[in-house]
Amino acid sequence: MSEETLLEFPCQFPIKAMGKVDIELDLLVIEIVRRHAPDLDHKAVKTRPSKDGNYLAVTVTIEATSKKQLDAIYQDLTDHPLVLVAL
Repeated sequence: MSEETLLEFPCQFPIKAMGKVDIELDLLVIEIVRRHAPDLDHKAVKTRPSKDGNYLAVTVTIEATSKKQLDAIYQDLTDHPLVLVAL
């Protein structure tokens, strides 16, 4: 069965996860993404707090190799109780 996607792999792909600011969300997201993209560079990680400082958005840009890889990353992120949203 072929993977149906509009993306052409490999490609640079940003993944964003959001959660409460009082946890080390950036380290958690890096750990989860690195399971599927082991060559992740720390320079590819950007964080931004929410306007009121209650939440943190972590964006990780990876060299995506397949839709299956992206699906697995999103599944692991959304399965974690400390990740509120993954985009």
